[in-house]
Amino acid sequence: MSNHLMCTYAPLPVAFVRGEGAWLWDENGKRYLDAISGLGVCALGHAHPALARVISEQASTLIHTGNLFRIPWQETLADRLAAITGMERVFFGNSGAEAIECALKITRLMGHQKGIDNPGVVVMDHSFHGRTMAALSATGNRKVQAGFEPLVSGFVRAPFNDFEAIETIAQRNHDITAVLLEPIQGEAGIRVPEPGFLAKLRALCNEQGWLLIVDEIQSGLCRTGRWYAHQHEEIRPDILTTAKALANGLPIGACVARGPAADALSPGSHGSTFGGNPLVSRAACTVLDIMEADQLPERAAAAGDRMMTAFHQRLGSHGGVRDIRGKGLMIGIELEVEANALKNRAMERGVLLNITQNRVIRLLPPLIIDDEQVDEISDVVCTLVEEFG
Repeated sequence: MSNHLMCTYAPLPVAFVRGEGAWLWDENGKRYLDAISGLGVCALGHAHPALARVISEQASTLIHTGNLFRIPWQETLADRLAAITGMERVFFGNSGAEAIECALKITRLMGHQKGIDNPGVVVMDHSFHGRTMAALSATGNRKVQAGFEPLVSGFVRAPFNDFEAIETIAQRNHDITAVLLEPIQGEAGIRVPEPGFLAKLRALCNEQGWLLIVDEIQSGLCRTGRWYAHQHEEIRPDILTTAKALANGLPIGACVARGPAADALSPGSHGSTFGGNPLVSRAACTVLDIMEADQLPERAAAAGDRMMTAFHQRLGSHGGVRDIRGKGLMIGIELEVEANALKNRAMERGVLLNITQNRVIRLLPPLIIDDEQVDEISDVVCTLVEEFG
């Protein structure tokens, strides 16, 4: 391992050299079934042949020009995202955190336009929105914020899935301009709100004149059985942030807006050197084509139901399991005790998984997994939990 990398990660002692579909191979030739897909990025799996061909073709044609000029593939991608989301305009950056920063800048601009000197945003406890300063400040996790003070001001915190608490904030704080939340909290351990929570928030935002911002960086792009998780409640946000799976591993993030929020930014008010360049935009268009052609929303829903059924059958009455929750292929199994040791034990059995909040097994497998792979992941996870506790 290199001594010249900053110590921002504590990587597991394995390096992968090749991938195919839901499989990865390490330097020693050992094969692993990937149940985390690069933290939800590789929704199409690894080395997807159609995507690889497009990336190679575009890389040999034109990689980058900068946004001083029109980028036709970027325009096509914006049109595709607008059609999928029912929104109007898109800003492209390079990551989910950049998409969040764009959304927050829009809320500040619109708040000042309303004459609010200190526009506020309601955010949720236990949320995660990124590592840049505004995204970090919006995040509801003190552990990741510690040491980076002073944080960006203007955030008002509420418990996730507590509509009454947000109503109380509306009554007491008249400087609020928006609500920002994940429809399903990923880093917090796959926390799913009660049915109707998002619809009630949408109605409250309409009533108060607030923007509703949904962070779909992890939950979006077919993972929960719809293109975006908020669509399960048949609502539309004012701003949507999306990234991770959008180019299946190439860096891209998008802030998608409608209504007044879509027209808030003007030339010079925001930008990105690399955002939406020809290579990544064409790759993202191809990802959307494949997701649509392969009916991946429906596939994620069916595979998720199969996996959840297996977990409930074998672990539903297990004394060491506190909860089994999720939607589509975004699944969490919360244990009664810390479970970080399970990452290495799973690797020994050829399955890659993640532990979040120290005790939640988080599963975000590629959406292209077949039933046999679903059953293998389910069996290994159940066996590990049964042996563990």
